[in-house]
Amino acid sequence: MSLKQNPPAVTVPQAAPMPQTSYTAPASQASQVSSQTSQASQKIQQIQLVGRKIRQLRKEHKLTQVELSTRLGIQQSDLSRMEQGEYRVSLDTLFRILAEFKMSMGEFFEEIAQESITPRDVRLVENFNALPHDAQREVEDFIAFKKAQNRQGHRDLRDLTDE
Repeated sequence: MSLKQNPPAVTVPQAAPMPQTSYTAPASQASQVSSQTSQASQKIQQIQLVGRKIRQLRKEHKLTQVELSTRLGIQQSDLSRMEQGEYRVSLDTLFRILAEFKMSMGEFFEEIAQESITPRDVRLVENFNALPHDAQREVEDFIAFKKAQNRQGHRDLRDLTDE
């Protein structure tokens, strides 16, 4: 009768836990990222507004997507994506749309502009217009200062990411 011996147990040392580190971006960087996100969101919203306007005009004229896309010389799938706000309308296509519906650029964008102006925007303009001329100049100078400061912050952020 042979007895099998078990090999000796091997103890594997456990790795030391990794220290918990976190990086917090400076407030100016966080602000810039937030600003860029906001701008991207606004662009998407504008593309969607243009698409809704095209769809509204098409339906008012009782046209199908196939009919309108044929008249414009574009693919129906592209028109569908434009109306859904998934596809940016080229300037050439926009001019063809304006010609098809016998509209000026101003007429097309008038309603879109009204939708994109918020009550806050209106209050800001009203408050600005209520200021005396010299105070308006100070506000304009301050805005120029803040924009320059923001541009410098973007350059600083680029410098940090290039290192």
